Amino acid sequence: MFKDHFSGHAPDYARFRPDYPEALYAFLAGQAPGRTRVWDCATGNGQAALGLATRFERVVATDAAAAQVAQAPRHPRVAYAVALAEAAPFAAGTMDLVTAAQSLHWFDLERFYGEASRVLRPHGVVAAWCYGLHRVAPEIDALVDRLYEDVLGPCWPPERRHIEAGYRTLAFPFQEIPAPSFSMERSWRLEEYLGYLGTWSAVRRYRATRGVDPLEATAVELTGRWGAAGEARRVVWPVHLRVGRSVPR
Repeated sequence: MFKDHFSGHAPDYARFRPDYPEALYAFLAGQAPGRTRVWDCATGNGQAALGLATRFERVVATDAAAAQVAQAPRHPRVAYAVALAEAAPFAAGTMDLVTAAQSLHWFDLERFYGEASRVLRPHGVVAAWCYGLHRVAPEIDALVDRLYEDVLGPCWPPERRHIEAGYRTLAFPFQEIPAPSFSMERSWRLEEYLGYLGTWSAVRRYRATRGVDPLEATAVELTGRWGAAGEARRVVWPVHLRVGRSVPR
């Protein structure tokens, strides 16, 4: 069993979620002991798996949700499988790198870390990252902050607090490696931006439990502040990374 907050809108998730920066993959490739094989755990729609495939020979990407895996684009260097993070279908000592993008807070950490340590080669690397609340411009951010905290606050799952803390509240039993700062950026028109907000799990929960759309009022206000019709604005998310080497047993 696993907490599945995204399968119900997997196509929208694949369409509107931002891509991780190429500099992140370059950094991870530089830390790994080799570039042969990566396990991308809880791959979702394959965002990180595709990026890792530009730096590694083979990426094996798993997710517990078959609906998410079905939306992931195919790539000659990426193999997908439906599997839990806590039960990796791989032999011991076969991975240079294990990654978990925007997902570590959902795992049974003790079991996942045990699996990551088992499948890693000597000096293998574990990397987990998440991205926090985005920024556009003060007049836009004020509206979205109000939506996030005041309107949707009770609808966020409790695990969300770990993202807000940049994963610093989670145990990480590896030899930690200092990591540079990264960010994601997209240039979006208002309709694309609203599509992204619609993928928030709290928005979906609000609609399901209260029978109304919390984005309607915010969309009206955003329309008055976004700018000219069809104008694209820069959207930026901070990326918080924890990365470390497996501890010899």
